[in-house]
Amino acid sequence: MTQRLYSYLKDPYLTHLPTWVLEIGELDGRPFVILNDTVFYPEGGGQPADRGRLGELRVVDVQKTDGHIRHFVDGPAPTVGTSFRAELDWSRRFDHMQQHSGQHLLTAVADRLFGWNTTSFHLGPEVCDIELDTPSVEQEQLDEIERFIGDVVREDRAISSRQVEPEFLETSNIRSRGLPPGHRGLVRIIDINGLDECACGGTHLRSTCELEAVKLLGTESIRGGTRLFWVAGRRVLDRLHRHELRNRRLRELLGAADEELPEVAELKIEQQKQARRRLQRLEQRWAQAAAEALSSRQGPWVEAHFEETGAGPLGQIARTTVEKSPDLAVFLTAEDEKGAYFVLAKGEQSEVEPAQVGPLVAKALDGRGGGKGAIFQGRASSLERRDQALAALS
Repeated sequence: MTQRLYSYLKDPYLTHLPTWVLEIGELDGRPFVILNDTVFYPEGGGQPADRGRLGELRVVDVQKTDGHIRHFVDGPAPTVGTSFRAELDWSRRFDHMQQHSGQHLLTAVADRLFGWNTTSFHLGPEVCDIELDTPSVEQEQLDEIERFIGDVVREDRAISSRQVEPEFLETSNIRSRGLPPGHRGLVRIIDINGLDECACGGTHLRSTCELEAVKLLGTESIRGGTRLFWVAGRRVLDRLHRHELRNRRLRELLGAADEELPEVAELKIEQQKQARRRLQRLEQRWAQAAAEALSSRQGPWVEAHFEETGAGPLGQIARTTVEKSPDLAVFLTAEDEKGAYFVLAKGEQSEVEPAQVGPLVAKALDGRGGGKGAIFQGRASSLERRDQALAALS
C-alpha cells in the first residue's frame, strides 16, 4: 500500500500552494478543514504544527488523525469545494527545519562518540531538548560533541529523504524509535550523508550548512537519564544577541568588564545581604524603642501611626508594647510602598477585646483582617478614615 505523500514532505521549501476543501468539521468547538493537498506540517515527532493562512483564514493548528490532516482555522469553516491559496508561515517553518535537522545531527553524533541513545525530543519555542540514556554528561563531552557538529556543518553534507518498506527497518542500521500507532505503507528515511539514517516524518533542511550552528546549553538529570538543552540555526544568533544586550546593561550597572561580571555580582549580592541584616537589627532596635515610648502612655487604648513601616515591624511594636504594659491595648497603623496595615492587640490585664472591635476597624479602613484573642491584624485599602476606626474603639 502506498502512503499519501503531501506537498510539505515532497518539498519542505514550498511556501504556498493552490488547494481546495475536501471536508469540513468541528472538534471541541474548533472548526477545521481537510484539504486535497497541503504545505502545512501537522504536529508530530517532537515538531510543532505549522501556522499560516488559507486565504483570509488563519491556520492556528494542524493535526493528523486517522490519516487525515485537519487544519484548524480561526473562523467559520468554508464550504466543501472552496479553493484557497495556502500560505505558510515560512519563518516559523524554517526555524523548525533547522531545529529538527539539528536534533538528527546531535543525536547521531552523541551516538557515534559515546554510544548514547536519544529517547525523546522536544522542540520548544526558544530552546530544544533531547533525553539521552546516560545518567550524566561531562562538560568535556559536550565540548567534543559541539566540535564534531561544527565540523559536519562546515562540510556541507547533503540531507536527503527516501521511502522504504517497513520490513527494511528490521534488517538495516536505520535508527528508529518505532512507527506511530496505525502507520501503514512506506516509511520515510532522513539521511545525513555518511553520518546518519533515521526514520522520520518531519521537515528537514537540504544540507548541514543551512544549520549555521548548534550550541549546547546545558543538562539536567531526569528519570535516570540526562536531558540536554540546545539551540540551532538562527536561534543561536538571536540568543547571542540577547546575551550581548544583557551583558552591556550589566557592564553599565556594575561598572565591570564581561569577565569580571560574575565576581562583581557576587560581591554586590553579599554586600546587599549584609546591609539587609544590619537593617533588620536596626528595625528591631527601633521597634523596641517605639514600644517603650508607647508603653508609657495611659490607656485603655493607645494609638499611633508609622510611615514607611511594614506589617512585620508593626506587629512587633504592638506585641512588645502590651508585654511591657499588660493593662494597655494598642491600635497601630502603618504604610509603606506595598500598602497600608493595621493591628489591634491587648495585654493580659486589659479588658478590651480586639477580636470584637477588629471587624469594625477593618470596615472603617475598607480593609480586611483576622485574629482571635489578644490580637487582630490586617490590611487597609486606605487610611483616610482612620478617625472613624478610632471612634469604633470607643
